[in-house]
Amino acid sequence: MQFNGLDLNLLVVLDALLAERSITRAAERIHLSQSASSGALGRLRDFFHDELLVQVGHKMVLTPRAESLIDPVRHMLIQAQEIINKSPTFTPADSTRNFRLMMSDYVAAVVMPRALNRLQLLAPGATVELLSNADGSIQALERGEVDFLIAPRQHISEIHPCEDLFSDGYVCVVWSGNDRVGNRIGLDEYLSLGHVVARFGRQRTPAVDEWFFERFGHKRSIEVVAMSFNLLPQLIIGTTRVATMPESLARQYAQHLPLRVVPTPMPIPKLTELIQWHAYRDSDSATIWLRQLLKEAAQELRIAVNKCA
Repeated sequence: MQFNGLDLNLLVVLDALLAERSITRAAERIHLSQSASSGALGRLRDFFHDELLVQVGHKMVLTPRAESLIDPVRHMLIQAQEIINKSPTFTPADSTRNFRLMMSDYVAAVVMPRALNRLQLLAPGATVELLSNADGSIQALERGEVDFLIAPRQHISEIHPCEDLFSDGYVCVVWSGNDRVGNRIGLDEYLSLGHVVARFGRQRTPAVDEWFFERFGHKRSIEVVAMSFNLLPQLIIGTTRVATMPESLARQYAQHLPLRVVPTPMPIPKLTELIQWHAYRDSDSATIWLRQLLKEAAQELRIAVNKCA
């Protein structure tokens, strides 16, 4: 399709070039050959009368004109996507929609098995892609690359709609053979043990428990740092170490591994996970339906945790 002499398909290439700032990575992103992407960049340069990307040293940088195009191009493509996907009603049984969801490994482990069971029963033709929110989660949402972002409030965007999905408490987990810990754990005992903790993403962001104990001046002996919550229960087996983690995940692992779950020595504020979507998708019947399904799965999770507690 031509618009004022511009092939609108070139905007897809332009969007990738603006995001990746590399012809090679842009080509990989949109599944084009490098030569096709180079040719598209040439046509875009002719249309806009601007170089758009220029080589500076060993990297390519955007011209001021290209910088000014980032948001308009992305918003135009998101709106086009919503026009294509939008229908007055969503029929789950007939849908072949692919949903992309971004979340932590912890949320994926405790919520998604329940959600995917429901999805297969109600929308067997639909597919789901799960992405890590360790880095760049807000940017992915704002670029329309995901249908939902699930994250704590401090990691979501302030300008797009969201709602609470579920809340979870924190507990301590020890190996069932750890005779240094009984059914409860005091603060002095807790601080005397070696700890296994999780930190996330390239910035190695600590979990809430690490921030909480440091805030009150309690220094823990951190002996192992893992890259995900899901590793914590496995890394304490056979040791006298302790891990502090969300209760729902801890109780899920305790059903299958030799673990004991005990209360934390101090009450830690609950972790609340929110679900967020792009404002352009606010009235999309498919994402409204999936959002309700995820809320039902989260409610089922809360019931299961309460039974185990």
